[in-house]
Amino acid sequence: MDLNSVAVASFVAHFAFWALIVWGLIARELSAIAALAFAAIWFLLPLGLGYVPYGPAFFPPAVAVIDIVLVFIIFKGDLRIA
Repeated sequence: MDLNSVAVASFVAHFAFWALIVWGLIARELSAIAALAFAAIWFLLPLGLGYVPYGPAFFPPAVAVIDIVLVFIIFKGDLRIA
């Protein structure tokens, strides 16, 4: 199995997506409907990207953008590191 940087970045984006969904539900920053809406976007995104030239290659970056939106929603735009 070839684990290049693109594959690792894709894995991190997908892991972060599902971790943020779970964290948002636990912290009650996301409603169940919002979590389902984000999951539906994640599920339907490859179908829409199928109509874009080189669209499937844009799936991991699109998931990363959804991760950014989730961070802004869940952590109110302020993710404190220290």
